[in-house]
Amino acid sequence: MASISDFPQTPTPRSEPPSALELKLRRRTRVSSTIRYTLLIVVGLIMIYPLIWLIGASFKSNSEIFSSPWFWPKEPSLQGYVEGWKTSTPYTFATFFINSMQIVIPKVIGTAISCTLVAYGFARFEFPGKKILFTILIATLLLPDVVTRIPQYLLFRELGWLDTYLPLFAPAWLAGDAFFVFMIIQFLRAIPREMEEAARVDGANTAQTLLFIVVPILRPAIISVCLFQFMWTMNDFLGPLIYISTVEKYPVSLALKLSIDATEAFNWNSILAMTVLALTPSLVVFFMAQKSFIEGISSGGVKG
Repeated sequence: MASISDFPQTPTPRSEPPSALELKLRRRTRVSSTIRYTLLIVVGLIMIYPLIWLIGASFKSNSEIFSSPWFWPKEPSLQGYVEGWKTSTPYTFATFFINSMQIVIPKVIGTAISCTLVAYGFARFEFPGKKILFTILIATLLLPDVVTRIPQYLLFRELGWLDTYLPLFAPAWLAGDAFFVFMIIQFLRAIPREMEEAARVDGANTAQTLLFIVVPILRPAIISVCLFQFMWTMNDFLGPLIYISTVEKYPVSLALKLSIDATEAFNWNSILAMTVLALTPSLVVFFMAQKSFIEGISSGGVKG
């Protein structure tokens, strides 16, 4: 019986060594990649260093903050957080955080609901004066806030809303932010109508179609809208400054200003510590919704 070794063996092809040109191209690619990523890392560190320094400086003493540009504290201390949390008022910083949430949460919810409804109406229905109303909506994007501040203030004064949170979030329940309406409209225009028509054939009315078909598809865009509104409202200083006059009702943005007294020396480590705490909610929300946020900004349609 013939063994396997009796049959002629096909020689195993040997891989040829790369040529000098291929080696040169590989070397050039590695050098190019190394330079590119090195530049990206350096630029990224330069851009993020102020935030890193802010966090490190919150653990420094006042003297060390102005004596060393390095972010790492020599003797880390929580004294800035302890004193900053107590504030210079009868209220702790927790009161101001709660006040901020009383503005942010209703405003985010109202923006998501009202802007989705208005955008769906413009994108899917035909009605008299639609083009004129849409033109007016887009035109409001060109108006600076300074132009509308005085009329809004007079209106809210007549309504008796001064020194309340209503002027800060009530317009959001009436789709007062045209940018978000326009953003959702653009997203809706890329969604095919066939799915909505199929739902109506199955007996779904307009509200059911919007709630169960359109809203799940709009999820990335709605999350982007909520994230933008959350960060903008947390950072808003002028709105609360105009409408809120009672210290007990101040949000975080105004509470930080209370710590700065132009007539006396103040503790920068306490101010920086509370600034870090004020930034934390926006950073946490952003990183939690980062995937949907990027998808809502970059995507313009439905994935198959």
